[in-house]
Amino acid sequence: MLLRALALLLLCVPLAAAAEVGERPHTAGPTVRILVPPLRMPHLGFARRLRVYLPPDYGHGTRRYPVLYMFDGQNLFDEATSYAGEWGVDETMDALAREGFPAIVVGIDHGGDLRANELIPYWNVRFLPNAGAAFIADVVEVVKPYVDANYRTLPDRDHTAILGSSFGGLAADYAVHRYPQVFGKAGVFSPSYWVSEEPFANAQRTPLPSGTRVYLHMGGREGDEAVPLLQRMATILRAQPNGESAVAVHVVPEGEHNEVAWRAEFPRAVRWLFELPDATAAGQ
Repeated sequence: MLLRALALLLLCVPLAAAAEVGERPHTAGPTVRILVPPLRMPHLGFARRLRVYLPPDYGHGTRRYPVLYMFDGQNLFDEATSYAGEWGVDETMDALAREGFPAIVVGIDHGGDLRANELIPYWNVRFLPNAGAAFIADVVEVVKPYVDANYRTLPDRDHTAILGSSFGGLAADYAVHRYPQVFGKAGVFSPSYWVSEEPFANAQRTPLPSGTRVYLHMGGREGDEAVPLLQRMATILRAQPNGESAVAVHVVPEGEHNEVAWRAEFPRAVRWLFELPDATAAGQ
């Protein structure tokens, strides 16, 4: 596989020194499980660790739950494994469960130095090989079937969402357009639309099915092109049948491209995607 070859090459090339991070405490809640061993991803050519959040009442009864698939699993639940602070996904989901919305979250780890390569599904010479299409195929053909077989899920598209930030936001956008029969909801945070014109062409070629919900988020301090590109995508999606009610756009003027911003946005996005109380506040 191309990515495996790139990994071997990276082992032979000195990488830029990163700031050394001291030991940080583990902050993942008691219902976060780490899959051992990691799940083999045949299209991508690597194994990937899954981090699965289960709602507090999961062990009591036979109830089935909606599922939210997320990229960058290291950053979602645990300060000790995060790059620059965790999203607090387990704390948010615990709070929503107390309000009456329990759900499963599946975090899929990124590949470290290969993260950009594995999340970009379009041609971009700067990030060759572009393996995002293979990665999303593995999410659909391997990860989701595994989760549905081993956990009590509601497997239909209406109860299945995908969410990511930056390159992960780009991948979530790709996933909901490439596999609309699988994902009925997508959270697209700070998407890297600058990578390619293809996301816009895809959105125009393949209108999303009725009932799909897409939450677009961007910070006003993410670069000069960031908000205009997000608004361009919103215009395309809103021009489609039922598009006005199917797309939320939330631009935070002071927002930056980091985990702090995405952590703050996450509860609002989940509420809107799953049509929970106060969801109408999003996208206004």
